[in-house]
Amino acid sequence: EVQVVESGGGLVQTGGSLRLSCTASGFYFDEYVIGWFRQAPGKEREEVSCFSRDDGSKTYADFVKGRFTISSDNAKNTVYLQMNSLEPEDTAVYYCAALDISGYGCHDPITFDYWGQGTQVTVSS
Repeated sequence: EVQVVESGGGLVQTGGSLRLSCTASGFYFDEYVIGWFRQAPGKEREEVSCFSRDDGSKTYADFVKGRFTISSDNAKNTVYLQMNSLEPEDTAVYYCAALDISGYGCHDPITFDYWGQGTQVTVSS
């Protein structure tokens, strides 16, 4: 079974940076899709970024474009989310999710099957 574990959250000041890691194991397929999501208190969960190992596609929500970068270390089955120029509005629990499937990219309709426990990111003003 696929397991997904996030790490790297913490407390940072406005304008600071953090790098989140998502390490996944147990994939049946060599190709997979990883998504980063976040949920702030009282708000709905929203997608932040996506990476597809199948076609290499990457997507970003408009509110993080130019500030966040998603990357991967395929040998480690780890996907990173580099977050720069953090703002208090970025404060949330960040979740990593995985889809163990072949033939899908980030521009396809995706329902993620496996979710991590989340890591807290707090940006102080």
